[in-house]
Amino acid sequence: MLLDLIRWHGARDHVERTLQPSAFDPQDEDYRVAAPVELSMDVVKAGSDRFDVSGRVRTRLELECSRCVESFEIPIDTTFDLRYLPQAANAGEGEQEIEEADLATAFYREGAIDIVDMLREQFQLALPMKPLHDEECRGLCPACGANLNRTDCGHEPTWTDPRLAPLEALLDRSKEK
Repeated sequence: MLLDLIRWHGARDHVERTLQPSAFDPQDEDYRVAAPVELSMDVVKAGSDRFDVSGRVRTRLELECSRCVESFEIPIDTTFDLRYLPQAANAGEGEQEIEEADLATAFYREGAIDIVDMLREQFQLALPMKPLHDEECRGLCPACGANLNRTDCGHEPTWTDPRLAPLEALLDRSKEK
């Protein structure tokens, strides 16, 4: 879904859209859009080729728990404030120091902003670093792969830190004496 900037009539406009989950390809491996996406944004023409876009997006994303690999949903309700420049402004000439304003700069192509790409970026920014369906998730058994939240397989954790092997060898020698 594209927001056409070439035929932009005014200096400011308000855009409200509801996008269905099918508008987002399942190419995103980190999440799946699980509910309609409600988008509300203001677009301001801030120069001959610059547009300031600010708004709010709400939906639900389906993720996999990083411990037990079970699917679960999280609500997304986030705001954004972006500056759009034409792709030609992204020349990438040598090394430059990045300023804080550059972190909120995006680029439009062929006179249009790809709304789906913009929303994908906002979803990625809203994702937790380590998705957990529950803070108390016990994960999977390293021996048999059983989900420890559902069953107790009876395996005891046997992992030891390999860096401690020399110390364990010293302990074993002292027991032998």
